[in-house]
Amino acid sequence: MFKPLTNGNYMQLCWVVPDLEAAIGQWVHSARAGPFFVFEDVHFTDSHYRGAPADIAPHRAAIGQYGDMQIELISPIGDVPGIWRDVVPAGKSGFHHTALYCTDYDGEKAAYAAEGAELAFEGLMMGAKTCYIDTVGTLGFMTELITANPIAEQVFGAFRAAAQGWDGSDPIRTLG
Repeated sequence: MFKPLTNGNYMQLCWVVPDLEAAIGQWVHSARAGPFFVFEDVHFTDSHYRGAPADIAPHRAAIGQYGDMQIELISPIGDVPGIWRDVVPAGKSGFHHTALYCTDYDGEKAAYAAEGAELAFEGLMMGAKTCYIDTVGTLGFMTELITANPIAEQVFGAFRAAAQGWDGSDPIRTLG
């Protein structure tokens, strides 16, 4: 019997794309999502991929707001094995993961493990635990868990603030 998970409030949808700027342009034009904040050099510390010590697979990322939902776009650099290629083949676009913002990270992670979901990647992003649970077999995508923390609150708040009343100008930005 399926045991319901405690947090069903997805706050982010993510696609892997071969061309980050083109994907941003499509989201801005078609859905009026944005603006998008681009991150060029993403790293995790104390991280593991499928049980072995490893940083997250190299990629560029962009996050924009679409109503209450974050839209994340990931563009892998090269064809390095990792969580991006576990779901979307090189050169292709596809839905990759949803994200849950967790006030009980360990409890959420344990609930997925109790249901048989494998931990694909885990590490510290700016000092806070983040992981990707392999829910591809059951849901068709990975599930990311993000520990609720003050830095994430500040960054996510900046995305929301930039989107409020946004007129479509300056669609690609950086934080800072």
